[in-house]
Amino acid sequence: MADATQKEGEVLVTADGTPLRVSLARALRRQKIRALLLVCPLFLFIMITFFVPIVDMLFRSVENSIVSEILPRSTTLLADWDATGNELPSEAVFAAMVEDIKEGRKNRTITRVGQRLNYEAPGMSSLFRSSGRKAKRIKSGPYKPALIKAHKKWGDVETWKLIKQFSPAYTDGYFLAAVDAKRQVDGTLTRVDEDARIYIELFWRTLKLSLIITVMTLILGFPIAYLMAILPTRTSNLLLIFVLLPFWTSLLVRTTAWIALLQQQGVINEFLVFSGLVDTDNRPQMIHNQFGSIVAMTHILLPFMVLPLFSVMKTIPKSYVRAAVSLGAHPWLAFWKIYFPNTVPGIGAGAILVFILAIGYYITPELVGGTEGTFISNRIAYHISGSLNWGLAASLGVILLGVVIALCLLYDKIVGIDNMKLG
Repeated sequence: MADATQKEGEVLVTADGTPLRVSLARALRRQKIRALLLVCPLFLFIMITFFVPIVDMLFRSVENSIVSEILPRSTTLLADWDATGNELPSEAVFAAMVEDIKEGRKNRTITRVGQRLNYEAPGMSSLFRSSGRKAKRIKSGPYKPALIKAHKKWGDVETWKLIKQFSPAYTDGYFLAAVDAKRQVDGTLTRVDEDARIYIELFWRTLKLSLIITVMTLILGFPIAYLMAILPTRTSNLLLIFVLLPFWTSLLVRTTAWIALLQQQGVINEFLVFSGLVDTDNRPQMIHNQFGSIVAMTHILLPFMVLPLFSVMKTIPKSYVRAAVSLGAHPWLAFWKIYFPNTVPGIGAGAILVFILAIGYYITPELVGGTEGTFISNRIAYHISGSLNWGLAASLGVILLGVVIALCLLYDKIVGIDNMKLG
């Protein structure tokens, strides 16, 4: 029996009397709910592991509530203090600071203020640590001479200017430090001392070395992918195994192997000395510099260029080049005019994949780069685990993320993301 019947002038209904339109809408809604339930675990995983850390990083790059939370009384009074002059704050501010230090000492939080302000001016950590021990002896006023006696830095107006400057809950200080700049008390922007300017150079070095590595992987990977694409399937699969073979070895092991190869007493230098190409006293320095980072990272990232190229080249009919040659074109001209343009989507996919991976690489530059071949990611890792300056690390990460997004948009405008494919 049919599931739906229709009489002239009546609405089409199902066998149970439900209008067909309503029944179809319910079925479609059930399908959407089922699809949403299937996608929910992946969506939650991405939210927890990707979006939440990025949002937290964005917040940490401007968050600065630690000073006002631990020194609430003194920062409130400092808001009315004229920091453009050379006079110390009033007695009331000193009294409030003593109370804040005592409470911070009791709650074991006063050293956190010193650590935060120490990022901006060396010596602030020892100031609050020492004052925390001595402030309990200050029982009554006058508080100004007593606090200055506890530590002479309290008699320096610059100390109070720094506390006032970083009292607001949000600050652009981390981002300014990430581009080798700082804001004075009067609000003017200045560059840091020349010997302290490291981050702009690190960003440029990261982009430059990442571009060189991308070009090197393209130069080395294109012939390999082309050979794999034109060879019989059995031979091509065997070469594909060799391309994937590095993935079966730990990244740390592969990097350590390059240390053994490139160091001055390593395999390559020993061979050069043995063959008489170099003197034993003039061994080339091939590690702990930019050359070491480029060589090691090119080897490690090479499969990420070969695989997209190979997948695209396998889809290019061999008859294209044969037809061009049969019509009188030179084989090299046929390759350049016919075959190569069809590989551009694979080149784009491999290049953007290698470039983005290279920008964020950490282990290999850390082990073989030395001081000249490290990337901005190494500095971010240092501030997260070494100096514990998470705000500066977050701001560096945000700038790096912005650079990557900007380069992707530039790539889309020039080449087009739609032209990138993996096969």
